[in-house]
Amino acid sequence: MYLDFRDRLGIGTLFTTVISMFSRERDSVIYRPALPPSYPLAVRNPYLSIWMPSNQVKALPYAEPQFWAGQSLSWSVMARVDGETYSLMNGKNAGDDTLPAVVSSAEYTSTHSIFTLSAGPVTFTLDFFSPVSPFNHLRQSLPFSYLTVSLSTASSNNIQIYSSIDDRWAGKQENTDRNFQRKDTTAIFSLGVNNSVLYEERNDMATWGEAIFASRSTPTSKLSFASGKCENVRSNFIKTGQLNSDDAWFPEGIVALSHDLGIVTGSQSVRFAVGYVREEAVNYLGTPYTGYYRANYPGTVEAVTYFLDDYQDALQESLKFDLELSTKAKAVAGQKYADIVALSTRQAYGAIDLTIPNDSLDIDDTMAFVKELSSDGNLNTVDVIMPALPIFYVINPDYIRLLLEPMMRYLAAGRWREPYVIHDMGSHYPNATGHDNQQAEPMPIEECGNLMVLALAYVRATGDTNWVAKYQDIIRPYADYLVENGVDIAEQLSSNDAAGPLANETNLAIKAAVGIKAFGQLTGLTEYARIGKERADLFFNQRLGTDRQKTHFVLQYPDKPTSWKIPYNLYPDVLLDLGTFPPEVHQMSSAFFKSVRGEYGVPLDSRQDWAKSDWNMWLAATFDLDTRDEFVEDLWMFMTNGKHNWPFSDRYVATSAKGASPGVPVLCRARPTVGGHFALMALNGPRSLWSTVPSAMELPNTLDEEDFETQREEL
Repeated sequence: MYLDFRDRLGIGTLFTTVISMFSRERDSVIYRPALPPSYPLAVRNPYLSIWMPSNQVKALPYAEPQFWAGQSLSWSVMARVDGETYSLMNGKNAGDDTLPAVVSSAEYTSTHSIFTLSAGPVTFTLDFFSPVSPFNHLRQSLPFSYLTVSLSTASSNNIQIYSSIDDRWAGKQENTDRNFQRKDTTAIFSLGVNNSVLYEERNDMATWGEAIFASRSTPTSKLSFASGKCENVRSNFIKTGQLNSDDAWFPEGIVALSHDLGIVTGSQSVRFAVGYVREEAVNYLGTPYTGYYRANYPGTVEAVTYFLDDYQDALQESLKFDLELSTKAKAVAGQKYADIVALSTRQAYGAIDLTIPNDSLDIDDTMAFVKELSSDGNLNTVDVIMPALPIFYVINPDYIRLLLEPMMRYLAAGRWREPYVIHDMGSHYPNATGHDNQQAEPMPIEECGNLMVLALAYVRATGDTNWVAKYQDIIRPYADYLVENGVDIAEQLSSNDAAGPLANETNLAIKAAVGIKAFGQLTGLTEYARIGKERADLFFNQRLGTDRQKTHFVLQYPDKPTSWKIPYNLYPDVLLDLGTFPPEVHQMSSAFFKSVRGEYGVPLDSRQDWAKSDWNMWLAATFDLDTRDEFVEDLWMFMTNGKHNWPFSDRYVATSAKGASPGVPVLCRARPTVGGHFALMALNGPRSLWSTVPSAMELPNTLDEEDFETQREEL
């Protein structure tokens, strides 16, 4: 593994070498394991999703983080060393003397983003840690993230550490208010919008909850706090190292917390928590659902206090998680593939809320809701859950059920009357109110096929046949829809709606065939398995879906021999070992797609110059190893090319053949569909991330320092 976590995260000696402030050129930043487009800082749910664009890292002392949609937010970190104030992140204050620290490295894992800077004789690390804990619903649902500021010095220095956020975190600044509470040694600021409207967004940010900023004193630090005008609060810290003023509150103010460590020799650290709390998190068919954590900690103060108490356990879990993921991914397809999935992890889970009813707080009624980020904001879109399937399959397949359950209840209630599966559970997050007017975006073959595959993947992975048995009578008519409509396909959209509708799209016909076979496997109804196999024979062996020479699947059939589209719907056939299509299909595709690669991979189809990273990884998992590795290389090159600074985009220009600049993203930011990048790992089986699979609601086995160090060194 590429990080010595014991050093970087405060386990054992932080550093053995002090890096002088002037020992590196300012532009000589080391990026480990690679340079991503953007670093996840605090990424837990659709409304706590804060990033640092990679093109700002060299100037991190002055850089402003961004919400996933692109809005800048103030999140400042400063350190005072022997009376001299250094900006570590977003800390410049007009009219005051502050020095920029020198950035030496930027690193990311699946759960941490870590920046190392030098400030005079002291080395600082900023560790932004967003837990990913799919087997621990309490930990996963907490809407907070950690910032740990660690320092190392070889001399004795007088040190104070400061951090603050502004009221842009509340969603809109026109009418904000702040509150402050203390519990024992913990100080908690909250920022909210006065007279807010329930479930209202502005520019994709929630405005009906509260932004949270908290910290607690330690045995070696004295905590102080202040709020008010930015220049006043910061100036107070810069001049005195303390925060002891509390200005009248006006919009555009900040809330700040400061630790006075006194004289430090060696290493120390302080910790902050940042978050966004919504008591009524999601509107499910008129019933408010709240975060799962509120079953244990119904009040914000109690929840924040527990979150800070939980740090060491969460850290140990993250170390194991990062190590398992890096090791397993590298074994599957090399270091570059490990780089890709590590960056994808927080993003995939960071679009999800894990909820329970707000009134009963019944944990037996847990459901997950996912936002379709970066497009129209739909809620629990089936063809967003579908491409993300591999990450859930690899880590905890129960999320498939948790995400499908809201829709299955709605379908079972008979409120959706069309003969095909509904596209989503609401036009815009967080309103999961369905479509009683029957006006959801129509994707008949797409969503019917998706439901068959998702249901079978869940049962195969968990053995939970009771869930499917409960809904079998609901699911079967949608399988019949595929049987009746899966050959002569009317003009309709597929998941890639930006490409427009088509009639007789081959990739949809493949989805129908695989979906029919999946339903047969799911239920034991052999006639469906037979029909699915017959459809595969029609489109491949009888060449209805290929060119005459059978070199590739065409975009449309019949008589479109020069057209093509990546047949990513073959992947579930391989993942679930259905055998709908013969192995020759994958050999054919492996050979063909070598011939249509652009500078950054293969576009979606012959009409486009843009690629979809999730679908390309799905398809790559069906290839021979040589072609598969080319697809991995193409995605890694896009991810690291330095041409863009969005949260990992799953849609980008792959080729210059049509005149566009290759290697730049198109429209899509921070989408959970990057869970599809785990497609290669998923072939190792369900829950294959874990050496020892955790049981539901339990933590992965934690390691003590000696055990962890031993395993790390063995790698």
